[in-house]
Amino acid sequence: MHAERDYVAGLYTRLDAERERVRGEYQAALGGNDLGAMERDVRVRALSREVRRLDVVDNGLCFGRLDAVSGETSYIGRIGLFDEENDHEPVLLDWRAPASRPFYTATGANPENMRRRRQFHTRGRAVADFTDEVLGRPIPAQLGGAGGSSPQECFREASGDEALLAAVNAPRGEGMRDIVATIQAEQDEIIRLDHPGVLVIEGGPGTGKTVVALHRVAYLLYTQRERMERHGALVVGPNPAFLDHISRVLPSLGETDVVFMTTGDLVPGLHVTAEDAPEAARLKGSRKILDVLAAAIADRQRLPAEPVPIQLREVTVRIDAETAEWARQEARDSGLPHNEARAVFTDIVTYVLTERAMNRIGRGWLRRDDREEWENFRAELLKDLTADQAFAKALDELWPILTPETLLAQLYSSPERLRAAGADDVLARAEGDAWTVSDVPLLDELTDLLGRDKTADREAERAAERDRRAKAAYAAHVLDNLIERQDVDEDVGLIASDLLDAEDLADRFVETDTRTLVERATADRDWTYRHVVVDEAQELSEMDWRALMRRCPGRSFTVVGDLAQRRSEAGARAWGSMLDPYVAGRWVYRSLSVNYRTPAEIMAVAAAVLAEFAPDVRPPESVRASGVRPWARRVTDDELAAAVEEFVRDEAGREGTSVVIGPPDVLGAVPASETKGLEYDAVLVVDPDRILADGPRGAAELYVALTRATQRLGVLHRNPLPEALTGLAEVPAPVR
Repeated sequence: MHAERDYVAGLYTRLDAERERVRGEYQAALGGNDLGAMERDVRVRALSREVRRLDVVDNGLCFGRLDAVSGETSYIGRIGLFDEENDHEPVLLDWRAPASRPFYTATGANPENMRRRRQFHTRGRAVADFTDEVLGRPIPAQLGGAGGSSPQECFREASGDEALLAAVNAPRGEGMRDIVATIQAEQDEIIRLDHPGVLVIEGGPGTGKTVVALHRVAYLLYTQRERMERHGALVVGPNPAFLDHISRVLPSLGETDVVFMTTGDLVPGLHVTAEDAPEAARLKGSRKILDVLAAAIADRQRLPAEPVPIQLREVTVRIDAETAEWARQEARDSGLPHNEARAVFTDIVTYVLTERAMNRIGRGWLRRDDREEWENFRAELLKDLTADQAFAKALDELWPILTPETLLAQLYSSPERLRAAGADDVLARAEGDAWTVSDVPLLDELTDLLGRDKTADREAERAAERDRRAKAAYAAHVLDNLIERQDVDEDVGLIASDLLDAEDLADRFVETDTRTLVERATADRDWTYRHVVVDEAQELSEMDWRALMRRCPGRSFTVVGDLAQRRSEAGARAWGSMLDPYVAGRWVYRSLSVNYRTPAEIMAVAAAVLAEFAPDVRPPESVRASGVRPWARRVTDDELAAAVEEFVRDEAGREGTSVVIGPPDVLGAVPASETKGLEYDAVLVVDPDRILADGPRGAAELYVALTRATQRLGVLHRNPLPEALTGLAEVPAPVR
């Protein structure tokens, strides 16, 4: 035991030294001027990433050891550490390294050339004890602990399930925990799966599909670091509470270049404030809405009802319907997005108007064979036309610059525009800009359909160029002063001679962009990721998938879900219907069948509900029983509040977490949809009959509610229990 404690303590000493070294290099890079701005930014970001990686792996740095038949010993941990003085030999293997895999996959029947697996149990930075699992044929001499201590002092001989059961039985704390020390063989196979496309992981409640997906991201970031580190990974979850719940897992594994979002966050700066009715959400989620969006844009590309007069010099020329129609067709045929195609529309209209004006004004005094004179005259007319307010107004009416928000808000709030776009009346609403989650992929689509306002882009480019020139001019002034002082101060002259030119000096004045990858990616709608995880993927619509595919051109996804838990009318009924339009033949399916969260007593109750609405789906098999039977109690309206308070009060005195799930009018209750993917030691479900009655997917909602508990489940009901729950043990109210 002493030897193991000393070894792990030495690992922490190395970790602390590495932290100090990297922090020092990071501070030096921030203030250094020996590199150009771009190179400096790259170095600062790389060191910042390494600082964060080293800062988050303190807890459980080393959690195991492998002893090979050959006599070689390897320690397994969250990150890799090396002995710099001994030919860079590993003193701690990263759990993702190929050599670490037997720690998760070796068994007594298939030891993979290993003779022992040791799992450490730590408190803070110290090893408290450990358990040993002997692989293959045990040899008594092998069972002693390190350093010659007696076996009884050092270890408990364990089965392969002991560490797992200890983990799943432990009270829940704040947020999801990683499973790096207890990954099971079926999970490890999925985590390390070598597949470049889309991996679908399906599993019922408690099968660990979310945490497996997160460990897969950590594995990919480790094995494909060079490919992934500049763009990072994206994790998409159903709601902010879920993202907060899982957000600690990847940092605990040393990975911080991961962005967490809901689908409502995909458009930076947009705030979702409303919720769609099911039918509206279904229509917005369907690919059929693309026709509506295209028609809504086309409806804004107008022809004048009457010719629009434009005063040009001493003549009046007109934008008539024939001219506008020609210009509109040319602009549409260009294939450019709406805002960019406006330049084509403008060019055609401008050409027609200037030709008409030139023919009328120049007749009699401009010679037909003097091409230069005609071109000069055309340039003057173009300048006049560009400055003409009536012409600008006409362009804005016939081919306006549009933003996604403006177009969609005006579409929703105008029955006339909805009809013109062939849209269903269920999309109509009084507040057009009261955005819903279902609007986000539409706004994202419109960003590409409309394109950018090139005029604004050109102005931004001109401003950036003016700023660059100003810095170069200032740098040139500094350089001149240094050179003038060369005769006075030789050292100053040496500095001046080292500078290449004014632009090189100006580059040193550029501020280093110290934003993390997460900060930069979150603020940039056009950011693309190397890998995307989609959790609760059964809830995503066809339009949601379009938005996500746009963000991952390489089509590298880990998709996590359970079709039986689908709630959204726009969600997936089959994985192929969502994925085949993008990755036909490039997606593979894996399932998880073991329930690590829900004890058998509770899963039996949930399975009865599952059988009611998805009889073909087999519930996951629980690895354990808790010995605590789920209960139900019937209460009156007057008794309900007190019964809920009693549950909350009792659970407050226990270690772990608890939640009340029920309809929104039940004090202190949260809807089942907000608990998807979460887990609690104790769950109280209120009015299950009302949850069942809430829409066509009410049964799936109840199934979710019942499977959140890891230890204890209670049900309060005012009406008779639904038939699927009649097997619950009815308990009387406590005697006061």
